[in-house]
Amino acid sequence: METKRTGRQTVFLPSQPSILSAACVGGKKESEGPLRKYFDFLSDDSRFGEKSWEKAESAMLDLCFTIACEKAETAPADIPYIFSGDLLNQCAGSAYAMRSTGAPYFGLYGACSTMAESLSLAAMMIDGGFSDMAAAATSSHFCSAERQYRYPLQYGSTRSPTAQRTVTGAGAIVLTREGPGPYITCVTTGVITDAGITDMTNMGAAMAPAAYDTLSAHFRETGRAPDYYDAIVTGDLGVVGSDILRELFAGDGIELGVRYMDCGRLIYYIESQDAHSGGSGCGCSASVLCGHFLHGMREGLWNRLLFAATGAMMSPTTNQQGETIPAICHAVAIENRRI
Repeated sequence: METKRTGRQTVFLPSQPSILSAACVGGKKESEGPLRKYFDFLSDDSRFGEKSWEKAESAMLDLCFTIACEKAETAPADIPYIFSGDLLNQCAGSAYAMRSTGAPYFGLYGACSTMAESLSLAAMMIDGGFSDMAAAATSSHFCSAERQYRYPLQYGSTRSPTAQRTVTGAGAIVLTREGPGPYITCVTTGVITDAGITDMTNMGAAMAPAAYDTLSAHFRETGRAPDYYDAIVTGDLGVVGSDILRELFAGDGIELGVRYMDCGRLIYYIESQDAHSGGSGCGCSASVLCGHFLHGMREGLWNRLLFAATGAMMSPTTNQQGETIPAICHAVAIENRRI
C-alpha cells in the first residue's frame, strides 16, 4: 500500500488542506499584552458572564469556535468533524462548549500541545479523504487551571521564578480541502520524552527536550534545514524552556537565530505583567497561532511557518506520587503556497 510517511514520525499531506478561517479569544490579562490587537474578542470579565471558572472556559471556547465558523461562513452544525481539548479533567471544557453544535466530535488531551494535535488530526482527516472540512480548537483558563493543577486562587500561594502563567484564551481553526491558504503541508507527531523533571513549577525544563526531539525528527525526516522556515514557533516553553531549546540545538551546531520564537514569551509583557517565565496552557499557543502568526502569514510577513506546540503529560495525582513529568511535542508545517 502506498504510504505518505517519510520516516518514523512525519507524514506529508498530498492534498495540503487549507486554513479557511481562524479565531482567537482572550481574557483581561491578555488584553493588556503586546498581542492584544490580534484577538477577535477580549473580555474584561474573566468569568465570561458565567458563575464558575470552568463554565467560563467553556463559554470562551464556544464563542471562539462560533467566530471561526462565522468567518468560514459555515454553521457549527455543518462542520463534519471537530477535534478539541483542554486542560480540565475529562476534557470537560471542550465537551461542554461543543455539546450544542450537533457536530461529530473528538475530545483530545495533549496538554499544552493540544492545538498542534488537533490541527494535525483535522488535516489528516481531510487528507485521508474522510471529509472536505474539519475544525481544530482548544482553550485554557488561568483560574480553572490553577484549581485543577495547583491551588485555588484563594490559597494565595507564591509562584516561583520558573513558573509560567496559564493563558486565559482559546483558538479555533476551520480547515477545508480547497481554499486560499495558508496550507498544512506536513505533520511530525511527537513521542513522549521524559527528562526526569519533577518540579511542576518548571514546565519549560520538562517540555524543552520534547520540542528538541520532535523538531530534530522533523528536520531529519523532511530533509528541511531550520532556515527553510521563516518562523519556527514553539508553545509554550516560556523563557526557561526556550533558552534550553536553543542550547540543545547549539550543541548540534545549529543556531535557531531570530526565526525561532516561543508563544509563551510573546503573549505577555513578561516583566511589567509579572508573568515570571511567560505564558502557558492550551490557549497560549492556540491564540497566538490563530491571531498573531496566521495574521502575519496572510500579510506576507512569514510564508513558511513550523508550529511545534508542547505539552506536559502529568496529572496532579502522578505529581503527588513523586512521578517525573513526561512531555510531548507535535509539529505542523504551515505554508502560504502549496508545494
